[in-house]
Amino acid sequence: MGTLGFWRLAQADPEWIAAVDPDGTEHRAGDLLARANQLVHGLRELGLRPGDGICGLVPNGVDGLVLYLAALQAGWYYTPINWHLAAPEIAYIVADSEAKAFFAHSRFSDAEPLVEGGSFSFGDLPGFRPVEELTEGRPSTAPQDRTAGATMHYTSGTTGKPKGVRRKLSGLDPDDGAELMTFLLSLFGITPGRPNAHLVTSPNYHTAVTQFGGTALHMGHTLVYMDKWDAEETLRLCERYRITNSHLVPTHFKRLLSLPEETRSKYDLSSLRWMIHAAAPCPVPVKWAMFEWWGDCIYEYYAATEGGGTIATPDGWKKHPGTVGTAWPISELLIVDDDGEPVPTGTPGTIYMKMMGVAFEYKGDPAKTAAGRLKDHFTVGDIGYLDEDGFLFLCDRKADLIISGGTNIYPAEIENEIMIHPKVADVAVFGIPDEEWGEQIKAVVEPAQGATPGPELAAEILTSLEGRLARMKWPKSIDFIEEMPREPNGKLLKRKLRAPYWEGRDRAI
Repeated sequence: MGTLGFWRLAQADPEWIAAVDPDGTEHRAGDLLARANQLVHGLRELGLRPGDGICGLVPNGVDGLVLYLAALQAGWYYTPINWHLAAPEIAYIVADSEAKAFFAHSRFSDAEPLVEGGSFSFGDLPGFRPVEELTEGRPSTAPQDRTAGATMHYTSGTTGKPKGVRRKLSGLDPDDGAELMTFLLSLFGITPGRPNAHLVTSPNYHTAVTQFGGTALHMGHTLVYMDKWDAEETLRLCERYRITNSHLVPTHFKRLLSLPEETRSKYDLSSLRWMIHAAAPCPVPVKWAMFEWWGDCIYEYYAATEGGGTIATPDGWKKHPGTVGTAWPISELLIVDDDGEPVPTGTPGTIYMKMMGVAFEYKGDPAKTAAGRLKDHFTVGDIGYLDEDGFLFLCDRKADLIISGGTNIYPAEIENEIMIHPKVADVAVFGIPDEEWGEQIKAVVEPAQGATPGPELAAEILTSLEGRLARMKWPKSIDFIEEMPREPNGKLLKRKLRAPYWEGRDRAI
């Protein structure tokens, strides 16, 4: 222990450019360290103690990074909030996480101050205190009694309400804790120090984006932030900042490959070494095309916010096309049938994982925590099989999860909102194939008696979701059905509804 961790690195080399904002503004490590230190002093004066939480509704860039760096050296939980959520959904997370301070960016002009006396804004927001009130005049020196904090990301449950994935705080020195985190990136062969740069391509509220970006920073890499993802801009930034590593989703690959050949060949991508992707199934032809273009720098993994996972190296994937890889050295995979008994090689079953020495709980929901467990393994309800070499292949999702553009969307939450509409008798929501996003959201509605099915009713149902449900969760289209297929016990036969849309596909996701 002792050579990695942002705070240590920033003291040793304050001039290192640690982060670049989407507008191109460069930030020195020493300045970020000073801001993070001031924030800790200010929040401690507000009464925050180790174990408390803070929430951030902030776009990609250094403001969110400073919140992360402050929380992780003061023993707090930091929860970045999905800025696509509707106001009630944001309020729920701030309340459920028991945040003692809530930070919002002026870009989100309709944000409400949700923590009395503890709501702060970057820029001007009505009802919020400017963040400068916390930091101005505070010392920029390291706070006393530093102790490692953690992120607490919210993951949606099939019951609709998101749950915070909470881990016990380690009590370690923050830099030592950060150095342990770098194990994840070392699995991919990523090396510390300069000249390395990590491109942040997706919103920072995603667990993996925080994890990979934060860990790259702790290894001494420069973080280059994108505000909104764009295919050519990705290539330009890779060339401009000599990007060595990034975290992507298959949708990005699809868009990159659809750029004209002259655009694709215009940029020098020779710096790329570890371009990592996950979050959704990647079509095999898409991945082969990326290998042809970028060479053997494409790594894949399968994991969950809860911990544990697999990794597919370029070589491993090429020998087993379509795999998501083999278990991490500190992780174990178990594939079981409905009775919890292990299944033979090549037979699909529910995927259970465990990560050595890392326990988690869903905050405030022991029943949900217990429901996903099998002894010391847990599942998120995915179905897959292992081949004879121990490579994992994904098949289906038990929990009917929709993955669109790398984002997890839970149908139950959408169904609950649509069911409220007076002209809806019954509804089912599920994913159907989408060439660009992987899946798109389809709703099938049984109209209430006297309601006329058709485009007008569909538009009326969608409009009713305004302000109650994030736009990204709205069905792309609504079909109507005379009667919903249900068993006598009321169980919806969703597979029956879904099947026609997936006909002729080699896998139903």
